[in-house]
Amino acid sequence: MAPPAELSKLQHLQPHDWLARQAAHHLRVKGYADPYLARRSAGKKHPVEDFLFTYYTQKPGQLQRWHAGAGVVLSGPAAAERAGWKYYRRADGGELAAAGLPAETDAVTVDVEGFLRDRRDALQFAGIILAGTAARPAQFGCFGLHEWAMVYRQDRFDLRHEYLKLRLGSRRTDEVVEENRIRCSHFDAFRFYTPDAVPLNALEPSRENQRTMEQPGCLHANMDLYKWAYKLAPLLPSELVMDCFELSWRIRAMDMQASPYDLSGWGYPAIPIETAEGKAAYVEYQRAFAAESQVLRQRLLRELTPLLQAAADQRPALDSTEGQP
Repeated sequence: MAPPAELSKLQHLQPHDWLARQAAHHLRVKGYADPYLARRSAGKKHPVEDFLFTYYTQKPGQLQRWHAGAGVVLSGPAAAERAGWKYYRRADGGELAAAGLPAETDAVTVDVEGFLRDRRDALQFAGIILAGTAARPAQFGCFGLHEWAMVYRQDRFDLRHEYLKLRLGSRRTDEVVEENRIRCSHFDAFRFYTPDAVPLNALEPSRENQRTMEQPGCLHANMDLYKWAYKLAPLLPSELVMDCFELSWRIRAMDMQASPYDLSGWGYPAIPIETAEGKAAYVEYQRAFAAESQVLRQRLLRELTPLLQAAADQRPALDSTEGQP
């Protein structure tokens, strides 16, 4: 399969350029990964700052690897080792010529064709989720009650975070759930509800209707920009992946501040969504994150457009959920 025209216009990065970007990426990741790894070695947990490394499947070592993205040729001796990395290969003569390099240059590029052969459906599913979410109106009436529904009547079920205390106690936490309309549209939040909370949700998100229900006001849909970005490595530049990571990190902090847990001892003051003032503060944060997320969502879609075209040329997108990561 020949790559689309957009991917045949290769960009060349010389060693001093891409090694500097790689070093900057390593430092950026270390600021988040090193404290997590230290806690893990010590057998300690953090309810906010461990999340991106424990809930999502991307591990610190994987995040540490810097990628320039599809359509880029990396030259120099340090690039040669990447020829053995998954979805990398040595640049051929035509690619070297397209990048303005002599035929004998030692250079590598992302193996787009190999990725599409193995992961085409995952790419297409990510494109469907991202484009569909971007096109829908944002909803701002959930007030973070998904976290409260996850501990509703939890004395009847397994404790979700046994090392955390509920800020209002079990009885008042249950009352907050019962006093409010719960309207969670994100399946990967809804699936953690306690059994008694499930029928209280106004919507019925599922894996099957995920592509039609996700909307840009949802904190979890916006955190998942990081998931879609890293699942498509090495097609995307690592700077974009880290922009998604850092947004997800900040959203997670706010999400837990609005949760029923008492995190004051961890340095996270509560957003008391059981009050009118707390609800207003939550929506203000939510709107700001939605706007920021839409910018990142569009950046992801711009990067994916030629790749999605290549995938469509290879075989029409499936209507089933086969491509879900």
